[in-house]
This record gives sequence, structure tokens and C-alpha cells, in this order.
Amino acid sequence: MIEFKLQNGEYIELVQLLKRVKIAMSGGEAKMLIADSQVKRNGKIETRKRAKIRVGETVETMGKTIAVI
Repeated sequence: MIEFKLQNGEYIELVQLLKRVKIAMSGGEAKMLIADSQVKRNGKIETRKRAKIRVGETVETMGKTIAVI
């Protein structure tokens, strides 16, 4: 499990989160993962690239789980 500490605000956009934890090397790659329904937010498929991810949520993709703390 990857723990991501949220700083400077109350949320991070999903595309930015995937880039920050280095699951996606670019915004385009992150957008493709999301568009291909390969990303789950709190156990449900998330298709919004700019979804606001907040403390306490989990994101799963490519066999990895990110916990936002």
C-alpha cells in the first residue's frame, strides 16, 4: 500500500494523485488509465479525471492501492 499525505489543501485531483505517486509518468497516461476504467475510488470505478480525492479515501489501479492520509 502506498500512503499519500495530502498537503496544501483539502483534496487532490485524481490525475495529479496518479502522477505524484508515480503510477503514471504523465497526465496523458493517467487520463488513459481513468478513461479505460482501470481506476477504482473507494472500491468503485472512477471515470472522472478531475475527481477530488480527499483524506480517508483509497484509490486502486494496476495492482496498487493508494491510501490518502
